[in-house]
Formats: sequence, structure tokens, C-alpha cells
Amino acid sequence: MAKKPLVIGIGELLWDVFPDHKQMGGAPCNFAYHASKLGLDSMAISAIGNDELGVEIINKMDAVDLKYDMQRVDKDTGTVKVTLDEKGVPQYEICQPVAWDFIHMKPEYNKLANSTDAVCFGSLAQRGDVSRTTIRSFVNQVSNDALKVFDINLRQHFYSKELLEDSLMMCNVLKINDEEIKVVSEMMGLQGDDVENCQTLLKNYHLKMVALTCGTEGSYLITPAEVSFIETPMVEVADTVGAGDSFTAAMITGFLSKKSLKETHEMAVKLSAFVCTQHGAMPEYSNI
Repeated sequence: MAKKPLVIGIGELLWDVFPDHKQMGGAPCNFAYHASKLGLDSMAISAIGNDELGVEIINKMDAVDLKYDMQRVDKDTGTVKVTLDEKGVPQYEICQPVAWDFIHMKPEYNKLANSTDAVCFGSLAQRGDVSRTTIRSFVNQVSNDALKVFDINLRQHFYSKELLEDSLMMCNVLKINDEEIKVVSEMMGLQGDDVENCQTLLKNYHLKMVALTCGTEGSYLITPAEVSFIETPMVEVADTVGAGDSFTAAMITGFLSKKSLKETHEMAVKLSAFVCTQHGAMPEYSNI
């Protein structure tokens, strides 16, 4: 039996606290969950506090059978206050400093990085010196033949032009949405439309692929050779939390499986549409 590709999500892990309930979240962990459900050997790397919320995170990850390396640090487990607008789109208020700001580079991560086939990281977990240093050390040790996915994931004020440029230089796949590409384009002085600006980033940073998601307006997968566009399916939306992370996981699964760009794109669109019909970022796949 062929060895499953190893994929790592490294960064923030937290509780999304809604007005009436809470859900475990954080883009790298959500990515790792969906990658595992799609048949990859996946792991989430982050940090939690020595508190009840940290215990609940471990219990939750065990319950969904997600592999993890969770460092215990003397900080509160991360929380985010989430409110949904009338379209079910989340707005976030992110607390700091919290446990996932203090992910340390463990010696065993060196070997893990060397055997990784795809790693997903974002900008948010790089807001603090400790986690930023660890994430960059890990990603830089992953082979350039592997996929280094920068899921840009802009939140509040936790990013800068320098951080984004440094991350783009480390990655070879960029995942970005229609709001984020406008912020990045303004920061970097790009003058085209959203797709043209994605193509400019692809060229300037020598990327293998850019994924541009535009909510209900569809999505694009852009490579040096081709562009795929697929309209967003019309579904009854429960909430959109985690939909982008599932898109990334399916996209990477297709890429590692050597599917065509269109097949890969179709997988990503189908899964993210399903996640939008479910509550929370880690729904049961038995419902698909």
C-alpha cells in the first residue's frame, strides 16, 4: 500500500465563541481536519493553555480522530469572539496574547518538516515573535518540491506588508479571498483586476498556484499554464466558518493526487459548499 502524503497545519488553534455556543477553530487546524477526512496523513501543530479550554480542545481532537502535537504553555487557550452577519459571514474579535502565540520549535519538528508533503500556514499566527520564528523555521525546512501553502487569512490588524512579503517568499501556493486580494494589491501597488493581480503575485513570487475565492461569485485556481473558474453552488448556508479551510484541504488533496486543475478545483468547490451547509468548521463527513 502506498504511503499517504503527510500534510501539516501549523499555527493558531482556538475556540470560536459565538453568542450561543463555541466551536473549535483556527485555519491550520481546520485544514488538517479536512485533509485527514480526505485520506491524507495530517497533523495539527499549535499550543494550548493549562486550562479547561485546552482540555476541551484535546478531547475534541481525539473525538474527531485528528492527529496533533499540542504544546502546553502558561498562557490562556486562544479564543475568538465571533458574530455572524445576515448572510452568515463571520466577523472576528481575536484575543491576545494567548497560547498559540507561543509555539516553540521542538527538535523533532526538524525531521517532521523534512518528510512533509504539504504544509499550510497563515499570517495570523505570525503576529508574535515566538510562533513566527517557529513557523518560518518549519516551513523553510520543508522541501521545495513539497507544497508550502500560505493561506493568507488576514485578521484585524495582525499583519504588515513586510510579513506578507516574507511569507510569499516562503510559500509556493497562495490561498487568498476577494477581500484580501484588494488589501494586498493596495499594499503592493498592483494595478490590475483581482485575477490579474493574482497572476502578478504568481509570477513575482514564482508560485505553483494561486487560489482566489470570491464567496458567492465563484473561485479561481491559477497556475502558470492555465486558469480555472467555477461558479459557487447555490446552497442553504448555515455558516461559512471553515469553508475556505476545507477548500484549501481539497485543493491540496487533488494536487497531491495529480488530478487535473479542473478536477482539483471541482473537489474544492464541492467540499466548501458542503461545509457552508453545516454548523462549525469540522462537520461530520457522513453527511456528504
